[in-house]
Amino acid sequence: MTVNETLNWRYSTKDFDPNKRISEQDYEQLKALLRMSPSSTNIQPWHFIIANTEEGKNRIAKGTQGFYSFNEPKVKNASLAVLFCSRISADEDYMQHVLEVEDKDGRYPNEDIKQQMHGGRNYFADIHKYDLKDLQHWMEKQVYLNIGNFLLGAATLGLDALPMEGIDLKVLDEEFGLREKGFTAVTVVAVGYRTEEDFNIPNKTPKSRLPESEIFTEI
Repeated sequence: MTVNETLNWRYSTKDFDPNKRISEQDYEQLKALLRMSPSSTNIQPWHFIIANTEEGKNRIAKGTQGFYSFNEPKVKNASLAVLFCSRISADEDYMQHVLEVEDKDGRYPNEDIKQQMHGGRNYFADIHKYDLKDLQHWMEKQVYLNIGNFLLGAATLGLDALPMEGIDLKVLDEEFGLREKGFTAVTVVAVGYRTEEDFNIPNKTPKSRLPESEIFTEI
């Protein structure tokens, strides 16, 4: 499919076929999408809990009880669900860890360039920490970059996906002990295969976007 065809094929799937499972090959590609997503200064402030078993999906579904119960079948019927988590802070130990992984992967031809990158990453993080006072929010923005990358990438594999903010984040933080590990839940994305009965399929419920004339300024 072309990019336009992919964009028009994908949609927020509301009804997953519980009998269809994602192949091992596609599963590995989904993990690559998560791992290789861009982030500001390559800070990678994320962790992903991938529920690829019935037990795992049931644990994710604990965040869809009560008011959010409308999302429970979407989690349970999908082939898998991904809980996107964001770091709460980025201290010097973490910054050094990212730097050393980059160095091991061969990103730096010499020590001077390595330290310039380290200083630059800390400089931008400090702007958000001390001046704008939105460091955690800035890191969550990077997680949302990852989510967008993941949704389009899944569609190129012919996989349906649904991002869900209608979940109890506190429940999931507690379920997986995220805060004690320095993370907090952000969003769940269910991935699998649509049913033909899904009311939200584009041929039943056409996509709607604001017109180009309203959203583009071409100069």
